[in-house]
Amino acid sequence: MIMKLAMAGLLATTVMAAVPAQAETLRLLTWGSYAPDELVKKFEAKYPDITVEVTFSNNEEMIAKLRATGGSGFDLAQPSHDRIFAVQQEYGIYKPLDLSKINTDVMQANLLDGVKANTTIDGEVYAVPHQWGTSGLMANKSLAPNISAWGDLCDPQYKGKTSMRLRRTILLGMAFDMGEDPFAAYADLAKYQEILDKVADKLIGCKDNLKAYWKGGDDLSAMMMSGEIVASETWDSTAYKLYGENKDIVFVPPKTGALAWIDTFAIPAKGEADDAAYKWINFVLEPENVTIMSASTGSMASVKGAMDLLPEDKKEAVNAAFSDEAMANLKFFANIPAGVEDMEGKTLEKIKAATGAE
Repeated sequence: MIMKLAMAGLLATTVMAAVPAQAETLRLLTWGSYAPDELVKKFEAKYPDITVEVTFSNNEEMIAKLRATGGSGFDLAQPSHDRIFAVQQEYGIYKPLDLSKINTDVMQANLLDGVKANTTIDGEVYAVPHQWGTSGLMANKSLAPNISAWGDLCDPQYKGKTSMRLRRTILLGMAFDMGEDPFAAYADLAKYQEILDKVADKLIGCKDNLKAYWKGGDDLSAMMMSGEIVASETWDSTAYKLYGENKDIVFVPPKTGALAWIDTFAIPAKGEADDAAYKWINFVLEPENVTIMSASTGSMASVKGAMDLLPEDKKEAVNAAFSDEAMANLKFFANIPAGVEDMEGKTLEKIKAATGAE
C-alpha cells in the first residue's frame, strides 16, 4: 500500500512537470509604432512565459477605454505627460508606480523629473518618461524657404499650398504666435476662452491657404512628397522620415518654440501583469532596444545619450532641424485642467463649421 501511494505521488509529480506553465499576457495600450514586431518578438524570446498583446491608440482613446473599464483591460498604457494628473484625480484609472522596479538611472534627469512633477499625486508617482518629441512646422525649403512661424501657414504667398491638423496643437501653436501664453492662461479659463476665440478667428480666416486638413501622417506625407503643399503643421517624426527621402523637406521649430510632448509609461489601476509591465519598461530602455524603437517611432527616447542611439538617418534629420537655441526654446505641454479640452473641442468644431472641414 505504501509502495502504491509513493508511485502515485511520483506519477502525479511527473505529470505536473510535463504541463507547461501558463503564459502570462502583457496587454499594451500604446501608440502606433511604439511596439514594433522586432521588439515584441525579442521581448518574448527573452521572457518566453510572457505573451505581448498590443492595442494601438491615442491619448483621447486611451482615456476613454480606461474610463469605461475603471482602469481594467490593459496592463501598461502610454499617455502623454500632460494627460495624466487631472484624469487620475477625476477617474482614478492608474495605479502608483513602484520606482524601485524601474531602471530610472538610465533616464535623462530633466525628463524624469519633469514627468514625476507632472504626475505626482499625494506623494505617489504615476508615470515615467519613454519617448519624447515635438510638434511644429515642416517645410520644403526649396519652395518655401522663409517658413519660420506658425502664422506663416497663413501667409498669402502660400495660398492653397499649406496644411494643418485640426487638433489642439494648432490652437496652442497659433496662440503663441499671436503673442499669448495659453499654458499660463489655464489658471484663468475666461482668459483662455478669449485666446481660443482669437485663434479661431485667425484659423477661419486662414482657410483659403489650406490645400487640406491632414488627419494622419500618411496623408500629410503624400501631400508633401507630391508637392501639393509646401509647408504644414506636423509632428517632428513625420518630417524626419520625409527628410530621409528628400533633404529639402525639413522640420522647422517655430520661432516661438516647438511644442514638446513626452509619452510615458503608466500602469492601469486594474492591470493584472505588473511584473511583466516593469519588465517591458526596462527592456525598451536598453540601448540596443532604444535604437530599434526610435527607428520605428522616429522620436527620441528619454534615456541619457538618446541622440547617439538614434539611427543615422534620424540623427541627421534632427541635426538639420534643431540648433541648440531651438532645443532650449521648447514649450513643454502643461497639465490640462478639467474643462480645457471641452473648450478646445468646441473651438475646433466652430472652425470646422466655418471652413467646411470634415
